[in-house]
Amino acid sequence: MFSKKAKPPAVFDDVTDGLKSIYKEHLLPFEKEYKFHDFHSPMLEDPDFDGKPLVMLMGQYSTGKTTFIRYLIEKDFPGMRIGPEPTTDTFHVVDYGEEDGKIPGNVLAVDTKKPFVQLKQFGGTFLSRFECSTTKSSVLKSVSLLDTPGILAGEKQSLNRGYDYVAVLKWFAERADRIILLFDAHKLDISDELRRAIEALSRWDDKIRIILNKADGVDGQQLMRVYGALMWSLGKVLTCPEVPRVYIGSWWDKQLGHAAFRTLFELEEQDLFKDFRTMPRGAALRKLNDLIKRARLARVLALIVGELHANMPLIRKDAAKKNLLKNLEETISSVESKHGMCSGDLPPIDKLRESLSRADWSKFRAVDKKLLIKLDRMLTEEMSKLIAMLPAEVAAAGDAILNGPIEATTDSTPFAPVRSLNSDRWRLSNAGQWTVAADGQKLAKWIESFIAAAPVDGKLNGSQAKHVMMSSKLPNSVLSKVWSLADVDRDGQLDEEEFCLAMYLIDYKVSGNDLPSILPDHLIPASKIIREEPVEDLVQNNANENMPKPEEDNVEEQQA
Repeated sequence: MFSKKAKPPAVFDDVTDGLKSIYKEHLLPFEKEYKFHDFHSPMLEDPDFDGKPLVMLMGQYSTGKTTFIRYLIEKDFPGMRIGPEPTTDTFHVVDYGEEDGKIPGNVLAVDTKKPFVQLKQFGGTFLSRFECSTTKSSVLKSVSLLDTPGILAGEKQSLNRGYDYVAVLKWFAERADRIILLFDAHKLDISDELRRAIEALSRWDDKIRIILNKADGVDGQQLMRVYGALMWSLGKVLTCPEVPRVYIGSWWDKQLGHAAFRTLFELEEQDLFKDFRTMPRGAALRKLNDLIKRARLARVLALIVGELHANMPLIRKDAAKKNLLKNLEETISSVESKHGMCSGDLPPIDKLRESLSRADWSKFRAVDKKLLIKLDRMLTEEMSKLIAMLPAEVAAAGDAILNGPIEATTDSTPFAPVRSLNSDRWRLSNAGQWTVAADGQKLAKWIESFIAAAPVDGKLNGSQAKHVMMSSKLPNSVLSKVWSLADVDRDGQLDEEEFCLAMYLIDYKVSGNDLPSILPDHLIPASKIIREEPVEDLVQNNANENMPKPEEDNVEEQQA
């Protein structure tokens, strides 16, 4: 007898390549066997794994979704319409392109290089309301943006769309890296359609980011009440136990209605952009996480289908089907007791009951133990290999480039939202002034403290300076770092300039900032800067010194 050779372990170039291979070899056959595509979601294609991170924006009409996109890319894009009335009536993808252009939905649905082929299932009405715009922007090189139709109030508008709006949202949400839910500070009501949309996206609540937009249009007291009202409204819709983070601001480049909130808005913008920047590095992790969720859901649904198949009698199947659907909770409990699966992997029970009612039960089969073991092996062994590859791939990926007033330049400017060691340079009265001396009152106070500590020969020793520095109540570890930065000449003492530098760093730290690891050049006192003569001048001077001196001409003039 010949023994069967063991299959060599798979070797993947990267996490994305591994996900595609594992899905096709392990998960896809399991999904096909138990009709996962018929009553949950269609199969995944290669572009679903290869695509850039996608940011989906949704909300009621006139909440600033399109303006938010324009704020990010800092330019108009083809098909853009902005106004107080409902303007965006399409699912509009904004992607990178060397030339401005538009691609209609019917073309996108047949392009196998793009991840939109499966959208054909929603019909021609939807495809006529789907398009992609291309424009040249550095932001779009690393992410794609999706503008969705504004959600209107009332039941009539939702019925007149001609396609299942919530189902389309779920399709995009499954593939999106971030879901931005925008609210207008002037209208916080949550319509019936918006409520259904938010509830449908609850499975991906880890991707949702909430923005309270147009907040510059209200004053301080009103903003506090608006924020409280928004949290109260969201509490009735969102089912997550944690309090969601709400980013407050006005994402546009126009004048602020209430400029007193400028710093608040800029700090909120920085927090949101910091989350955005990590998307390219977290894309592989997100795809891995989503595939694991999909595999767990496919496993649970297969076990439920197998249990329903086992409980179906040979006769009176229609009555039995109705009874099993009515008592679906009992079937789920039975499966959980037999296989130890968690009901948290399932979609809402009403949605599951509706999907099963439309399915063809004659195609239901008992669970094949070999396929189940293969799937469990995929979730443990194969996924562990990809998880081990993640740190290197995350380190190699770059951050997303974002624009906007704060992100437009990496140079230090007087308009930074928070204080930094560079920002104090803009308080100087002239370019030659020392940055530590920018605040004359503080400098005079520090000099007075230096004199009161009784310096010897113009310097304070460690014991003398320690008494003054410890009055800041900072930990010894922090004060030790301050001393190391301030003792520029490394003589173990602080002169007047070094003492003022130490007090400046203490004041900077007390304000809530982190100390630098190396003292910036502009903070070094002028007396401590070593000015070296240029190498070219030194070489020229040495050459001149070594040149022989010319001899005097002692030849007497001959007389005629």
